[in-house]
Amino acid sequence: MRSFDPFVLPFSAGALFLLVALTVIYTRWLRRLSPQDRWRIWRRFFSRASLEATSEVFSECLLHRRIFKKDIRLGYMHMSLAFGWFLLIVAGFIQTRIFPLEGPDRPWLAIFFRFFYPETLKATFGFDLGYEHLMDALLLFILSGVALALLKRWKSRWLGMKHATRHSRGDRVALSVLWLIFPLRLLAESLTSGVFHSGGFLTGTLGSFLASFLPVTWLAYPAWWAYSLALGAFFVALPYSRYMHIFTEVLLIFLRKWGVRTHSELGSPSEFEVFACSRCGICLDACPMQEAAGITGVQAVYLMREIRENKLSLRTSEHCLLCGSCAEACPVDIDVNRLRLAVRKAWGRDLLPGLSGLPATQQEAQTDIIYYAGCMTHLTPGIIRAMTTLFEAAGDKVWFYDKDGDACCGRPILLSGQNEAAAKLIDFNRQRFISSKAHTLVTSCPICYKIFREQYVLPMRVLHHSQYIHELLHAQRLTVEKSTLSFTYHDPCELGRGSGIYHAPRAVLRRVGSLLPTDKERADSLCCGGSLANTVIQSDERRKIADYTLEHLLKPQPDILVTSCPLCKKTFGGRNGVLVKDLAEVVSVALTDKKEDQENIKKKRIPAFLEEDITV
Repeated sequence: MRSFDPFVLPFSAGALFLLVALTVIYTRWLRRLSPQDRWRIWRRFFSRASLEATSEVFSECLLHRRIFKKDIRLGYMHMSLAFGWFLLIVAGFIQTRIFPLEGPDRPWLAIFFRFFYPETLKATFGFDLGYEHLMDALLLFILSGVALALLKRWKSRWLGMKHATRHSRGDRVALSVLWLIFPLRLLAESLTSGVFHSGGFLTGTLGSFLASFLPVTWLAYPAWWAYSLALGAFFVALPYSRYMHIFTEVLLIFLRKWGVRTHSELGSPSEFEVFACSRCGICLDACPMQEAAGITGVQAVYLMREIRENKLSLRTSEHCLLCGSCAEACPVDIDVNRLRLAVRKAWGRDLLPGLSGLPATQQEAQTDIIYYAGCMTHLTPGIIRAMTTLFEAAGDKVWFYDKDGDACCGRPILLSGQNEAAAKLIDFNRQRFISSKAHTLVTSCPICYKIFREQYVLPMRVLHHSQYIHELLHAQRLTVEKSTLSFTYHDPCELGRGSGIYHAPRAVLRRVGSLLPTDKERADSLCCGGSLANTVIQSDERRKIADYTLEHLLKPQPDILVTSCPLCKKTFGGRNGVLVKDLAEVVSVALTDKKEDQENIKKKRIPAFLEEDITV
């Protein structure tokens, strides 16, 4: 029996091209890793981390566990294509080992086995036709995924997605070729089965049907050529299309387990994250700008594509709230915000020149606690008054660092890509924090909290005021009375998804009233729309996002909507006649020594202290 035919050449050439291309690309990226990252890889290569990475590759690259959590139909579609193709290749390789074959083994034999051995063979272990049924079942498994993929392009909502990615021309070509591969395999194997009266339940039945009215003897060979050409074309297109993610995601998982993370600049290892994006479009539904304001073409999937194609636009770079919803939804867990900040740094533009100067020098204070209100908190003075009341009630010695409002944490400058100016400001603040000998830094702004935790490297505890208040209540250093008021709580993006603080504010609210659940909370919380990270969004678009989020937060009909971010409070305030308050304000009123306010709360009247911001 022959083991070669010219029709295998397109497949073989494409496979060889893909192997060389991937070797060159990955070698170049790995060589650009920093010495520290290469050392991390070497140190953990032969460790438990590699075993954990292998397990994650199986669960995410083949079974697509995270996508199953999004929607079972969508998860099945991805799994049937990825895991099904993997099983078909493995089963084909086993097939070449358990059947006694004539002639030398060839690398393409597992792919084109039915052509070279068209008749039913007796297996070494005694099951012959059964293996053909198994191969047919795997092919049918994959074809069901292809059918769902076609359905998704036509009606994405039927697979649990409101929006589908608008693909580039190159991606559409690669996608079309991929869709052709398995139908062409079915056709080639069925026509061959029709000629030799062989095959399993799928190819044998279809082959007999086709043989009843078609010249299958003439058609079978061209069908194998078409199948080989489709495979070769897909392999050639893969490195230049979205399907580069197939292999890149595997490497990315291993790099993460070995301790390699995306840096603040574009380049390796960020290239692995960018090319690991499959452009599945799941991030589109998660984006509040698309869902609430109809802003399209700037979401994470399009940012990844522009970086890959070296076609970055200012609109895509800047038109983002950096709320983290896309990263939370991403099945590949790509650090989209870090990549977008790296892009902004690459632009090197001076968006916020007024923030690059250092604050006026103050006398360092020897203190126990530093209170850093933050720029936005100075625009919501009710929070500062509330925090002052709580500090006094707790008896803590506090230095109000930015009392005059002339200090900045440095985050706005980082958002504009001015890393050097931000580094100077961060170092200035850090030295003064350390000189105070304080053991705790408390801030009311989640943005400030995040940068203090991640960029400052301070020898002291850093707490958001929701954590600080929770500690005071837990230690019984504050005494509050529980009112009959009901609350819904909005998780600020930077505090929730950005910093993982979900328990403390909820525990506090349950001490002072009734906390009502909402359908969008914790990691699924919606952005208020007021983020300073987006420098090009229009005011009416921000309002649409705020109204969309409020619609979800007010469904339980609370007395007060509570948040823990001055920016969120300011954005929501006065919209739809809702009373919006910060957590600190609610707790300060619930103190037992606030007798007049307590009486009003018991009678379910809103105290004057809380009424100041309501606008109908």
